[in-house]
Amino acid sequence: PPAPPAVVHEGAAAVGRYQGRIARIDWSGLIAAQQHGGLWRWAHHKRWQYVGIASPELFIGVAVVNLGWCMTAFAYVFHRFRRRIIVDWSQDGLPALSGRVTDAPIEGMSTAFRGPGASISLQHLAGDVLALRVRAANLTLRADLDLATAPPVMVAVGPVEGGVMHSTHKTSAMAVRGEVDVDGLRWDLGEAHACLDSSDGLLARDTAWRWASAHRPGLGFNLQQGYFGNMENTLWLDGEPLPLGAADFQFDAQQPLEPWTLRTDCGLLDLRFEPQGARCADRDLGVAASRYIQPVGLFSGEVRRTRHGPSQAVTGLLGVTEDHRSVW
Repeated sequence: PPAPPAVVHEGAAAVGRYQGRIARIDWSGLIAAQQHGGLWRWAHHKRWQYVGIASPELFIGVAVVNLGWCMTAFAYVFHRFRRRIIVDWSQDGLPALSGRVTDAPIEGMSTAFRGPGASISLQHLAGDVLALRVRAANLTLRADLDLATAPPVMVAVGPVEGGVMHSTHKTSAMAVRGEVDVDGLRWDLGEAHACLDSSDGLLARDTAWRWASAHRPGLGFNLQQGYFGNMENTLWLDGEPLPLGAADFQFDAQQPLEPWTLRTDCGLLDLRFEPQGARCADRDLGVAASRYIQPVGLFSGEVRRTRHGPSQAVTGLLGVTEDHRSVW
């Protein structure tokens, strides 16, 4: 169904999966949130914007995260043929001073991060374009992501264990115009496609998830196993978003660069993932900690529109998986 005008209506969350967009994520009227104090809501309110860009030679990941009490950002570039990360930058800062992740998930989006020698901006422009600009370490990125011709956006709103409520907007296969420069070497992104993860919720202090995402014209998917259940699990086939059931991730956490298998209990997706490399981070600041690995690689297998319908083969679909736990 089409997305509702707001995530809260008459004190209750608009729980469900939709296509479309919600202009503003505002939890202030949610009765379940009002049962917690203002300090709790401030500390547990998490917002982030993540963009993944897949090209024939590179995979690029960029994120800006507002944890309430802290901001963090990262950008990395994975070279597929060298099978290694050629840029891996991250930085922390203070909300307001270092930037912002606004409550506008797409329309009116104005996400930014500023730090010593680095800046990131992600803005929604006229013509339904997301303009991503990054300058950090040895990386300069200019990419315009075309929402106007992309498949419908998936929106999910639902409860989370240990927290209150969460909402996410996910896109599939946005065409890209722009270029990326690393150490003076330049790649044109005219053959790339991008996806957006725009998320906002009142989450538990200890939050864990597994995630997978891969997109190209006519085919894409988003899977999550963890704190949000199956709420955001979606398959895009020929531009149509289809809801998926619960996802099962099978992999060796001690050897995450070995093959993974991913299946959904609805029978619409059965894939094998072959990692080519990974970005990872393991941080413990005492009051907060994060363990994170995001392998980059290729998916193969099959998907189908209905449980008993004909299967469609998937080969060489570039994307990522993730195993992540945060105490935040």
